[in-house]
Amino acid sequence: MTRPASIAVPRKGRPLEAALERLAAVGGEDAARMADDVSSTLRYEKAVTKGTDSDERGVYDRLAEYSDPEGRGPEYTLMRDDREGHPRRVVFDSALLEVDGREVRLVGREEPFRALRTHEFALGFDSADLVLEEVVGLAPEGLSDLSDVNARIDPRDTDVRVATGLGDTVRHTLMAKPEALPAGADLDRSFIDAYEGPLCISPRYERLVEAVLGTEALDGVEFVYPDPGQEEEAAIAETGVGVYLTVTGGTARDHGLVLGEDLFPSETVLMENEAEATKATRSLEIALASGVETALSPE
Repeated sequence: MTRPASIAVPRKGRPLEAALERLAAVGGEDAARMADDVSSTLRYEKAVTKGTDSDERGVYDRLAEYSDPEGRGPEYTLMRDDREGHPRRVVFDSALLEVDGREVRLVGREEPFRALRTHEFALGFDSADLVLEEVVGLAPEGLSDLSDVNARIDPRDTDVRVATGLGDTVRHTLMAKPEALPAGADLDRSFIDAYEGPLCISPRYERLVEAVLGTEALDGVEFVYPDPGQEEEAAIAETGVGVYLTVTGGTARDHGLVLGEDLFPSETVLMENEAEATKATRSLEIALASGVETALSPE
């Protein structure tokens, strides 16, 4: 019997949901039911962990009830959450499904991108942010979309390449207090080119922002960061100018910020380790990227 092709996926969160939606779109009714089951279960478990919902069953009882170790899954596992007290949280572990006539095993990983970098998998889903933070080279000019990413990856550093983005709606966006903008100025890349002064960002996005804006635009710019426990939008409002993630921009507006240019998508991407690719995984990659407008053309 042919072994299932393995795909690394996140254990929880928006990137996992985006990956499940893509698999449901190309995998038929069974894949769609599995994706809905996993997403619903993990949303409920997140609510229990956060304390916005409660369950009389213990976490091990819930884990046993959710998992299907004798069948095709899904299966779940436990991890320590980073909230106060470090409660145990139910997260995704694995599942079998069919995509484009092929058996596929989804395997949960804390960091799928790094699992591909270490050649554990040929295919995987993860956030584009990690690619920019870890392997995209810095250059004087910035990046504006996923089509530029692979050209910035040094082949001596990794065999992983981005195949397609999944179109998530979260973006890294310029924000500023109105008084920080000169009269008639647009809050866009040209503003940053001319700007000198503090730029507030989350510290985990420092290299990402450098890659997206380009090192030339950041001459004269000093990165500053929110205080521990401080909301990023609140810190940007204190600083005057910054970059952070937006969906609707409501929180930024609540802090009196103007939303400027969307700099780069913080979307989930399908990735391939080219050194581990086979005829089967290449065919699977094509199936998973089908119908996605942001699919990257092969080099």
